Amino acid sequence: MLMRFDPFQETDRLLRRAVRPSMMAMDAYRDGDNFIVQFDIPGVDPNSIDLSVEKNVLTVSAERSWQPSDGQEVIVSERPQGSFNRQLFLGDSLDTEHMTATYRDGVLTLTIPTAEQAKPRKVAITATGDGARTTSDVGGTKDTEDAREKSGSVA
Repeated sequence: MLMRFDPFQETDRLLRRAVRPSMMAMDAYRDGDNFIVQFDIPGVDPNSIDLSVEKNVLTVSAERSWQPSDGQEVIVSERPQGSFNRQLFLGDSLDTEHMTATYRDGVLTLTIPTAEQAKPRKVAITATGDGARTTSDVGGTKDTEDAREKSGSVA
């Protein structure tokens, strides 16, 4: 049987919550064209997890609860209970419309692809007969190098 005597247990518990509020630990990294975010939320019912995106703000909410059954006597209760929330501010370069989420072994993993307009792209350069070069980007706009030189503009 687990026995523990701590006359300051409740004070210690309240102090720990005030100094270190319950928060979802997070890792975020880039993997090729995807942005990966992982949240540690063990013991959470997957049905209690809520993800929402409004403009560029991603909000993750989850709830963990446990109530002792009749006849059970709680000796120690240190695991955080209740609602957990975390907000991330995402850049415009991410495509939240195609975000996916999985929950496995207490880890919520979000995969957010990079938006097409934010990906690097090649610009084709074609030579014309008079020695001038014409550039074109993916959007189809064209500009001649000679015209830029004459106007004094620099690309």
